[in-house]
Amino acid sequence: MIIVMKPEATQDEINHVNERMLGLGFKTNVSKGEVMTVIGAVGDKHLVETESIESMAGVKQILSIREPYKMAGREMRPQDTVIKFANGVSVGGDSDFVIMAGPCSIEADPNLLFQIADTVKKGGAQFLRGGAFKPRTSPYDFQGLEEQGLKHMAEARERTGLLIITEVMDSVEAPMVAEYSDVLQVGARNMQNFKLLKAVGKLNKPVMLKRGLSATVREFLLAAEHILYQGNEQVMLCERGIRTFDSTFTRNVLDLAVVPVLKRLSHLPVIVDPSHATGHRYLIAPMANATVMSGAHGLMVEVHPDPDKALSDGAQSLMLDQYLAMMANLKKVVAFQKELTMPECLAKA
Repeated sequence: MIIVMKPEATQDEINHVNERMLGLGFKTNVSKGEVMTVIGAVGDKHLVETESIESMAGVKQILSIREPYKMAGREMRPQDTVIKFANGVSVGGDSDFVIMAGPCSIEADPNLLFQIADTVKKGGAQFLRGGAFKPRTSPYDFQGLEEQGLKHMAEARERTGLLIITEVMDSVEAPMVAEYSDVLQVGARNMQNFKLLKAVGKLNKPVMLKRGLSATVREFLLAAEHILYQGNEQVMLCERGIRTFDSTFTRNVLDLAVVPVLKRLSHLPVIVDPSHATGHRYLIAPMANATVMSGAHGLMVEVHPDPDKALSDGAQSLMLDQYLAMMANLKKVVAFQKELTMPECLAKA
């Protein structure tokens, strides 16, 4: 439910209503606007008599939250979520566009990872991505170095200052992966692994949730809801392509229209991964430009010095010089996009 406070409601009255809802077992979010304050409350409505809340001092009215994704939606929290990191990097809202780049898989030679890390930082990335645990379609493919790969990532962070993002695949391993990483990635295949979603929701660590291969927008936001409901409000949404009827020329279809859709429906930051979406390195730079223009908060790309020898996803990995060239151009696109303002009538249409 949404509790709308009167414009003249005092801070004590707002606190009293919020404490009442918390005492009844609800999860709340207090949103202060220029004119009035609203309190979003999620919980068992049978535990409260609406009339008793409406009669409290300072309350104007109570509204029902229409969408099932109550905590991920803008009805309960109209202001953007901004995820802040200790080194000053922020993701979401009006923060600078962020880049997450690195190899698909962390390989045995740590010097290879260090070379990639140095390059992606030189190009302007804030995050080093890399997989230590790899969900592979075939059981015969490389499955990742597991904890040893995480140790390599942590060393790369010490060398470069880059934040690291890596995938977690199992609820049992989630706390261990969280010790090494700055952001936990939940992959597309695990978007509806509800046990895993609950596990990362209980950790005090930012999570990037990737959209499932055939997931609707509602299913995507409800998956995020599982994380939020456990108390973890540091969630990013990642569009990485969806399956449709034609995958002849691209690995998946990059649904860039979902970026403004998600930004309208949800307050959570939106990241785009054109590497997994397209499956071909020649398509990454054009789709990266389009990602910026779509209004996304950041980009995730795969980079490797010798993609033909990469242990996974070499075809969709940029070579180091290609990455640097893309980033040089992307900075111009970001600067141009900042100058654009969507007409208010279209933003609300």
